[in-house]
Amino acid sequence: MKRIAIIDAHPDPDPERFGHALVSAYAHAAKEAGHEVREIRLAGKDIPILQSRSQWMDEPMPADVKPGQDAIKWAQHMVILYPLWMGDMPALLKAFIEQAFRPGFALSYEEDKRMPKKLLRGRSARLIVTMGMPAFFYRAYFASHSVRSFKRNILAMAGIDPVATSLIGNVDSSAKHRERWLKKMIAHGANGD
Repeated sequence: MKRIAIIDAHPDPDPERFGHALVSAYAHAAKEAGHEVREIRLAGKDIPILQSRSQWMDEPMPADVKPGQDAIKWAQHMVILYPLWMGDMPALLKAFIEQAFRPGFALSYEEDKRMPKKLLRGRSARLIVTMGMPAFFYRAYFASHSVRSFKRNILAMAGIDPVATSLIGNVDSSAKHRERWLKKMIAHGANGD
């Protein structure tokens, strides 16, 4: 059994958002299968953007970020769900990552080393990304650029590997399409992957 941190990064707290249903399906199935689960919902949280290196290095982390950071540190596997907005993650998720992945947590900088030490090794992740366009179009035309950047430049840089993805296109289409994806999330949750 795994310790799983689930970060619901949909900025809209409206419970009707399909992303929230996907997170709930995954979390419920994971708990039923015996996994330990911590859920963090970012909607409605006060997570300011960083405006300088000194803020990132020296200022205290906002209180709304600490539970998420604690869940990541505790977890063996992370699940991060977010909608694709303007081709990338929403600003709320980016602000959370910048605040949570501070020096000494995700990376350790040493003066005589070229690259920072990866402090989150031994963790895996799944990115669940919802979008209005067809997922195959995002993969083919946009080459999944923002998801690839998130995997390589943030998660892998901190040592999180492997990272699986679930790209869910046409989120506003049929109920049958949504039901198919809810069943996939139940399977992923039960497997802890």
